[in-house]
Amino acid sequence: MSAGRFALFSVSDKTGLTDIARAAAAAGYQLLSTGGTARALRDAGLAVIDVAEHTGFPEMMDGRVKTLHPKIHGGLLYRRDVPEHVEQARKADIPPIDLVVVNLYPFEQVSRRADATFLECVENIDIGGPSMLRSAAKNHQSVTVLCDPCDYAEAARQLTNGGTTPEFRARLAAKVFAHTAYYDSLIADYLRRHLADAQAATGEIFPERMTWPMRRTALLRYGENPHQAAALYGPLLEEFDQLQGKELSYNNILDTAAALDLINEFDEPTLAILKHTNPCGVGTAQTLSDAWEKALATDREAPFGGIIVMNRECDGEVAAAIADIFSEVIIAPEFSDEARIAFSRKKNLRLLRMREVAAQVCRSLSVRSVRSGWLVQEPDALPVNGGEWKCVTRRQPSPEEWRALTFGWRVVKHVKSNAIVYAAADRTLGIGAGQMSRVDASRLAVWKAGNAGLDLRGSAVASDAFFPFADGVLAAARAGATAFIQPGGSVRDAEVIAACDDHNLAMVFTGRRHFRH
Repeated sequence: MSAGRFALFSVSDKTGLTDIARAAAAAGYQLLSTGGTARALRDAGLAVIDVAEHTGFPEMMDGRVKTLHPKIHGGLLYRRDVPEHVEQARKADIPPIDLVVVNLYPFEQVSRRADATFLECVENIDIGGPSMLRSAAKNHQSVTVLCDPCDYAEAARQLTNGGTTPEFRARLAAKVFAHTAYYDSLIADYLRRHLADAQAATGEIFPERMTWPMRRTALLRYGENPHQAAALYGPLLEEFDQLQGKELSYNNILDTAAALDLINEFDEPTLAILKHTNPCGVGTAQTLSDAWEKALATDREAPFGGIIVMNRECDGEVAAAIADIFSEVIIAPEFSDEARIAFSRKKNLRLLRMREVAAQVCRSLSVRSVRSGWLVQEPDALPVNGGEWKCVTRRQPSPEEWRALTFGWRVVKHVKSNAIVYAAADRTLGIGAGQMSRVDASRLAVWKAGNAGLDLRGSAVASDAFFPFADGVLAAARAGATAFIQPGGSVRDAEVIAACDDHNLAMVFTGRRHFRH
């Protein structure tokens, strides 16, 4: 068996590389390495043995085969406390590799680039790196394995003091398996999304085994309530830049995600106010200040402590109006200098500037935890398309009613069920959210409108699901509504349509339900 013990280095991220390598060399390790890692170590003045020299087998196939060799994995895996293993390693001239410093090809970074080709992503799938990490982690009783530069300093300290502890090696091994599982899930998720169209054509939307790459991106102060610990996983924070204010809370993040989904329904200048993920007012206008007045008029009480989102630059005029209301978060694609000055006096107010990715409709699968399992569904991302709608009453909606129906349908999709929205062509007039019956949701919306002093005469009503009875429609008509939009599909559709005809009301069926639990 070759004399000495070895430390194996193979990294894409070279942060801290020379420091940990020097510590290993000072502790008596011979350094093994390949390619760019070996060059970096030599440039730092360290003696390095090439893996090909160590194994006696040349690197080949553009570097695809270099560390996949019994002399590497045998040195990692053989148990030092099993005499048969030690003897077999001696006969095969396999020396121990007791320290492994490996991180992986940057598949995550490459696959997220908009210009990355499928072939380029596949070429950045690391095979040898995960194999070495897993071999070393399995044998952590004897092998120290480092996959994260954050652990180098502690490893160097322990090596300098005579060797790493069993507890430290066990913790590093657990980190390796979490790291390689995450890496594999990134690849599986990328391939699933790459093949999504082909799979959808065959009806294979949900694979038998599902993985999601989940990297913790933030530790939060607490969850929905102060006694609940919480963290954020995933790239949501990459969808915007926070320009000022406190860190986002758990509830802020929920509301922000809902706000981004809602504002993506609108192309025209639009502003929405949300509270507890429900819109409490939405308006469109030529200017955002006018849109703000329309949105605020829907409910002048609920916006206190809410989220405001807009799809145009937040200018000084609308900022001056918004600044009078206590808000938690304001979201816009850009903020003018005047707006930044207006908001700067409120140090805790969070300003979020949307990046381009936030303006895209999310088409990844929707996932929700339920006790010991997960519910997975396609996102409710169908665009509003009046061409698929059908007027089922004798009276057709007027052009103004069509605009109001479309506006209400865009909004009701984002209101908790049971949901009713009274709308004009450019604004919400009353919103009833999260009620146990559709009639109660309508009553709440009417009460909200009355409390705000808004006239519902000539309004349109959007319902996220069908009206099961005619009474809900007639009650809305008594409040002033003249047009209705709903999915249809009730066994009593004929009764509901007849009631509309008897009262000269217009009704449109969309054939699409928008439950939101």
